[in-house]
Amino acid sequence: MFSSLKIRNYRLFFLGQVVSNTGTWMQRIAQDWLVLSLTGSSAAVGITTALQFLPMLLFGLYGGVLVDRLPKRPTLLCTQSVMALTGLALAGLTLSGHVQVWHVYLAAFVMGLATVLDNPARQTFVSEMVGPQQLQNAVSLNSANFQSARLIGPAVAGVMITSVGTGWAFLVNGLSFAAPITGLLLMRARELHVVERAPRGKGQLREGLRYVAGHPNLLWPIVLVGFIGTFGFNFPVWLSAYADDVFHAGAGAYSLFNTVMAVGSLAGALLAARRGTARLRLLIAAAAAFGALEIVAAVAPEYWLFALLMAPIGVFGLTVNVTANTTVQMGTAPAMRGRVMSLFMMVFVGGTPLGAPLVGWMTDTWGARAGFAVGGAISLVAAVTIGLLLARAGGLRLSVGWNHGHPQVRFVPKEGREELAPAA
Repeated sequence: MFSSLKIRNYRLFFLGQVVSNTGTWMQRIAQDWLVLSLTGSSAAVGITTALQFLPMLLFGLYGGVLVDRLPKRPTLLCTQSVMALTGLALAGLTLSGHVQVWHVYLAAFVMGLATVLDNPARQTFVSEMVGPQQLQNAVSLNSANFQSARLIGPAVAGVMITSVGTGWAFLVNGLSFAAPITGLLLMRARELHVVERAPRGKGQLREGLRYVAGHPNLLWPIVLVGFIGTFGFNFPVWLSAYADDVFHAGAGAYSLFNTVMAVGSLAGALLAARRGTARLRLLIAAAAAFGALEIVAAVAPEYWLFALLMAPIGVFGLTVNVTANTTVQMGTAPAMRGRVMSLFMMVFVGGTPLGAPLVGWMTDTWGARAGFAVGGAISLVAAVTIGLLLARAGGLRLSVGWNHGHPQVRFVPKEGREELAPAA
């Protein structure tokens, strides 16, 4: 489960990210709650989320082209420094009492600009640290890292917001970036599995798009995470609305919902780290379960039941993320990985600027339950549709039967196509 941590460079990276990710989750909780406090609007929270991810939608593909050309470690040093300064600036404004909602919007947008390079650089740098043999394990541990921080960050942020205010959470986040920056500086360059960088040239963006379009095993997972990222992962909008408007429980409930979801996500990440391979059928099944559970949670009548449902939603949401990420990375040629992963992140994260304001508007207009249910329904329909398309492309058919007295639904090879079965 933890085999890639034997590699010194990755261990330094992992430890630095634990600290930084904890601060980032603290800022996310504080940022959402600050905007809701300043405006009283779920749509405003959605706008903040949209602005943070809008740069990825607009410039994500160009970021991937640059990442394929640039050395990864210096790029990460620059992006992490920009993120640190953004957190410190927001802390200064909030602690001085001069913060306005447009300040939060601007900080979210600048943070988003940094992630245009930071996200694909971090994704592709993992393979340089650990090599192809440990890539699956390292990607899963990165997700476990992120979700562990998600456990600690919201809990600490909830206590900090209620006791000393949101400004201190922003300050802690800004200072937390010292850890990954130090880890990057301490790495041994000679131990990296450096991939030959793509030369500067024309048509590299189109080349990346053609590459993905020509590989269905890359295209359809990216399309699926695009739908789920746009419509199914708008938790800042939904959970703040459930805490404030549905259950009237305040910032503590918002923190609790995020924490319980993080428990499930961490469990999903550790299970993914134990698996040796990532299969498309697991991706489809997890996406369908994720959407169905969101629909169930949308109509949960009690506070405790809604909170408990956040755990399995976290498990399946994280399984979708890790499985799609690993499938795409391992199915991509190294020289194309920056462009392909930037497309992956663009549709997964960059779809939020399209979905978050719409979901925020539905939540304000029809209520949190309706907004949550619509997001889950879209995720479920996308999973089923893409699963059928992949089955058709792989020469499979749906088989419904019984196995030891239990119903069994699975895809099996069509006659004459048995050799394609492992690709499912």
